[in-house]
Amino acid sequence: MTEEKETPERKRERMRQEELKRTPSGSIHGGGLPDLVGSLGWKGTGILTLVIILGFIIYSIFFR
Repeated sequence: MTEEKETPERKRERMRQEELKRTPSGSIHGGGLPDLVGSLGWKGTGILTLVIILGFIIYSIFFR
């Protein structure tokens, strides 16, 4: 796949992988929110956000 036809998501992931290769100490801490959101996409991120909000609402109703 040439760089002209590379999608923005793939380009970001390739750049992130290259950065991890250059600085191996950066990968000690593992992933994080950017990795999670990058792998889920915008629909998955929205669903995850809704689940967290609904979980908080249910928690506040039943346990307070």
